[in-house]
Amino acid sequence: MPYAQGRVFFDADSHLMETAQWLNGYADPEVRAMLAPLDLGAAGALAERSVAKADSRRADPAARVRAEAGLMQIKGWDALGAIDRDERTRALDLLGFSRQLVFSTFAITQFWGIFKRRFDDPKILYGGARAHNRAIADFCARDPRLIAVGFVPLDIPELAEREIDQAIRLGCGAIQVPAEPAGDVSPTHPSLNGVWARLQDAGVPFMLHVGGGGMVTPPAYANNGRPRGTDFVGGGENLRARDFMATHYPPEMFLSAMILDGVLEQFPRLHGGCIELGAMWVVPWIKRLDIAQEAFARTEPALGALKMLASDYVRRQLRFTPFAHEPVGWMIENAGEELFLFSSDYPHPEGGRNPLKRFESSTANLSETAKERFYSRNFADLMGTRAALG
Repeated sequence: MPYAQGRVFFDADSHLMETAQWLNGYADPEVRAMLAPLDLGAAGALAERSVAKADSRRADPAARVRAEAGLMQIKGWDALGAIDRDERTRALDLLGFSRQLVFSTFAITQFWGIFKRRFDDPKILYGGARAHNRAIADFCARDPRLIAVGFVPLDIPELAEREIDQAIRLGCGAIQVPAEPAGDVSPTHPSLNGVWARLQDAGVPFMLHVGGGGMVTPPAYANNGRPRGTDFVGGGENLRARDFMATHYPPEMFLSAMILDGVLEQFPRLHGGCIELGAMWVVPWIKRLDIAQEAFARTEPALGALKMLASDYVRRQLRFTPFAHEPVGWMIENAGEELFLFSSDYPHPEGGRNPLKRFESSTANLSETAKERFYSRNFADLMGTRAALG
């Protein structure tokens, strides 16, 4: 009996767990030597031991049996289907999800950065992105339920356009972009119109994801004279309570610019997902967008050119994944049925051992239509034909 049953479930956030040589095996020879080692961030030595254990587990049938039995309890590299694409098919059977977006976990640290550095060499940035997109497309290629999410930095528009085209040809059904300025320009700069046009015309949404805007809490806040709390080892983003409070700041700025500068007006069929960044912040944000539009319309020409309320662009083109511990029912009642998506974060620990129980509890008083939108229809609106059941 699968974990999820009784309706159609589309999972808007899952991950694979990379091993040390995962990315290198898909890189062009001249790029391979330029890639940084896999950076496991604050997970440190514990995660390194898990990676080594995961490599050896592939040849151990008993380990697979244990992973199946502990489907929602075993997390990280030891989880069923975390590193092996054939196992992932079995994991989906047991999970009961009809579609699942698949993001990488740590691989972008090898060519873009998160924890300790940013790379600015175009050969590393775009050669690494090409390797990443080959790798994740290959992981998902054997099971049509899996939708690979590529990653493309926007720093150099013509190179970004090339890699987006290539990622789509490889089979990526969505493209993660960093939730930050593109080098020294806004993501709304006209030089990036080709990026948004390509995604719109291909029916491929852009994705913002935790970690893709950097870690925004100033490190000094951790220097508080108190014992340092542990994080979710192996989860990929190494979040603590203070980080949770600020993690939505980069996507909020990014998406505000996309709306208020008119990009979503200019590209009305462009869609975007905001994934694993929480969504409770969306409720006041859409109200603040409309206030900003009204307050500054006389002095900012771009605002005067918008043909709809700023919040209507959100409803038409953007979708968000709440954390399981957020009050999803309250959020839907106050912001609308069309905005939010179910996600499991499988196999990251942050997703919890029973996210469905939490989501079901917080949406208990909603209509069946609202629940259907949350669990599947909003995902279908975001992903288009890639969400079609067949």
